[in-house]
Amino acid sequence: MAELLAKSPCDRLLPLSIGDARLSEVDMTVLTSLAPYNGKEEGLSDALKAAHGMELPAVNRATGKEGARAIWFGRGHTLLVGPAPDASLAEHAALTDQSDAWSIVRLEGDDAEDVLARLVPVDLRQAQFKRGHTSRTQLQHMTISITRVSDTAFLIIAFRSMAKTLVHDLETAMKGVAARRAG
Repeated sequence: MAELLAKSPCDRLLPLSIGDARLSEVDMTVLTSLAPYNGKEEGLSDALKAAHGMELPAVNRATGKEGARAIWFGRGHTLLVGPAPDASLAEHAALTDQSDAWSIVRLEGDDAEDVLARLVPVDLRQAQFKRGHTSRTQLQHMTISITRVSDTAFLIIAFRSMAKTLVHDLETAMKGVAARRAG
């Protein structure tokens, strides 16, 4: 009988450290899509706060902290990252396990903004895109979610099937920024 092994989306691709940027894979975690039923947004926010210590995020925002985050994921959708959803959330929203569908990487370091400026058509400079801000956008040709999690770090979520391309594109940009800095 074949023995199947669970592998992370970026298995053997990460971590990378180039110049003043580091790219690492976020450990495989529970990802749950929360889609509130009509008129149940406030109840979902209250249930999320009671069960997981964070409110439902506003548009283009994320709530929570490392290990337990709620990320705005598009109109009428929030992605709960980290904890398994409490059963009380099901009274207010459709819950869908997305754990195997996405890859999550963390880009951090003093060069992170410059690396992303080469790839993402959104102004991610800290003056415009502060901690807790999130956007559904493109990284090259891939649809992603990007969230600023600290002054110099971003959480990037892309389709699992695009993990190798995601790492390749980020690595290429990291090398370009490092080469430019080296002069």
